[in-house]
Amino acid sequence: MKNLIAVFFLCISFQSFSQDNYEIQVYGAPTQDKGTTQLELHSNFTFNGERNIVKGVRPTYHALHETIEITHGFTDNLEIGFYFFTNYTSPYGYQYVGSHIRPRISAPEKWKLPVGLSLSMEVGFQKQEYSTDTWNWEIRPIIDKQWGKLYASFNPTFGVSLKGIENNSTPVFEPNFKMDYQFLKHGSLGFEYYGSMGYINGFDRLADQNHALFFTFDLEDDPKWEFNIGAGFGLTQATDGFVLKTILGRRINWKKKKK
Repeated sequence: MKNLIAVFFLCISFQSFSQDNYEIQVYGAPTQDKGTTQLELHSNFTFNGERNIVKGVRPTYHALHETIEITHGFTDNLEIGFYFFTNYTSPYGYQYVGSHIRPRISAPEKWKLPVGLSLSMEVGFQKQEYSTDTWNWEIRPIIDKQWGKLYASFNPTFGVSLKGIENNSTPVFEPNFKMDYQFLKHGSLGFEYYGSMGYINGFDRLADQNHALFFTFDLEDDPKWEFNIGAGFGLTQATDGFVLKTILGRRINWKKKKK
């Protein structure tokens, strides 16, 4: 696995986003410990979003997205995650949207790299009423670094449509970035950036790109519980205007304790 060089930039503009809001998260490099399982509930509500059906996809305005994620560590450097996506939007009601599977490998500690490094490969399906891509593949390199109480992670993600109405399998560049600082004994404050810039062989014009910025709080140093909350604002016309998101997770260690 080769080292990756992270370049992050943020374009400023404002208004209303149409990204897949089922799992709004910037990944850290470490994988689940061997023999442990993490259960997560991802929830978010779009207060200001698309009000019309676009390319057959239902509106995001006042949509509640909830995703159940189950991730298990199979080795010290391999985890596999499973996702179940749901959506509630009036007048369509509560709907099962689709499922994904996500294997991820991390660089062993014995490599002694200057940064954390892992690679996630996510594939799955979602209903056409909720996504222009009914089958898609996500390639997510992950680079992170801890400097004392300061933490940063960069996910230069690529999304590939395997089946969809666009009939275009050219990868889309979808960079994510996170930075926070542990101001509190058990909590950190920071921001997360999410983007979708268009096909790698020709980015969309800025107004049609998705760029969103979330201001976040994270629970720190808890061996059992995970909690993240963030308020997100769209930075371009194509981006949902205001989204509130939470992640609640519980880690379970299946290994028997030695007496």
